[in-house]
Amino acid sequence: MSPRDSGLSLSVVMPCLNEVETVALCVAKASGWMKQRGIRGEVIVADNGSRDGSQAAAERAGARVIPVKARGYGSALMGGIYAARGRWVIMGDADDSYDFSRLDGFWRKLSGGDDLVMGNRFQGGIRPKAMPVLHRYLGNPVLSLLGRIFYRSPVGDFHCGLRGFDRQAILKLGLSSPGMEFASEMVVKATLAGLKISEVPTTLDPDGRSRPPHLRTWRDGFRHLQFLLLHAPRWLFLYPGLFLTGSGIVLLALLSGGSLRLGKLVLDVHTLLYGGVFVMVGVQLLLFSLFANRLRITPAPVRPPRILRWLHGLMSSSWAFLAAGILLVSGLALSLAALWSWGRADFGDLDPLRVMRLVIPAGVLISLSLQIGFSAFLYEMIRLRAEVGPATGTVDPGTIPEEKPGTTQDG
Repeated sequence: MSPRDSGLSLSVVMPCLNEVETVALCVAKASGWMKQRGIRGEVIVADNGSRDGSQAAAERAGARVIPVKARGYGSALMGGIYAARGRWVIMGDADDSYDFSRLDGFWRKLSGGDDLVMGNRFQGGIRPKAMPVLHRYLGNPVLSLLGRIFYRSPVGDFHCGLRGFDRQAILKLGLSSPGMEFASEMVVKATLAGLKISEVPTTLDPDGRSRPPHLRTWRDGFRHLQFLLLHAPRWLFLYPGLFLTGSGIVLLALLSGGSLRLGKLVLDVHTLLYGGVFVMVGVQLLLFSLFANRLRITPAPVRPPRILRWLHGLMSSSWAFLAAGILLVSGLALSLAALWSWGRADFGDLDPLRVMRLVIPAGVLISLSLQIGFSAFLYEMIRLRAEVGPATGTVDPGTIPEEKPGTTQDG
């Protein structure tokens, strides 16, 4: 039965892995709230392989239990979302840290036309001992801040587990993260897709379980950070590349002719070497940014900045090879100048401060020529691949059948 034919307005989806102590209470609260508000709905417990009797407890409380074999928070949720029969979905953890009897704010915004309604625990209040200090004052605020900067998202709490959404709008995003980073993926892709997003102040209580939480601070925190960076190639590659390239060029220009004295500070050939390293690494990051943009890493059409459009024009023509050739000739010329100086000294000892002002720029120019030349070939391979299209058998996330829960790959 499709959501359109079910007659249900709302599905409350709870991921579950060994939550026998609290899952029945959460189901009862959600069911009671829907009954009190006259909402035709259902409660789905997406069970991820519980061995403590959580399934039976959830069924006795009135939930529909959906077994999801693929392990992980994101896998369990996607299994439940695919199985949901309501037009809208409200998802939340089954550990009693969120109050399913107080969902009015979510329902009001969803029925008012919002596509994604996020809970915000920092606005609603975090009870004592409900969130580890490191998560409360460092992990969640920093990752949420990066998400707002990278994607211009309006969401203040990227990782709140209580959120509601239009089921079809979210399914069209092609969410695929199997682990905890699923929380970030939903917000990022919804933002990039231009969905209407709002927030509701949400209270976080201490969970009611006696076992340790599934969340692993450093592992899951890194996976969230990795996801944010992987889908923001400008911040991962472009902006660091521009900074390193620019600062390296300045150092090379200032120090190639001689040392630079700033008060008691003297910058000489050693700083010149670091300037060369900055340029080489910076250019490599700019090329990585170009490749990432060409591969369409960002999950929604985003107009690339002017510098990337210029680089695309450079790499898609013979100008890249011409630039590589000019850099190579310039580097070889400086190398010959250094060799000539060495010959004048009968190939004996040389003044390192003087000769390194030739050798370091020469090495940088030669390295840049090879980077750009080979990258131009790689860029052309990527371009041809994009024109040919994906390999036969690749599945578009938007074509995944609706009634196949638990098909997400385990991470």
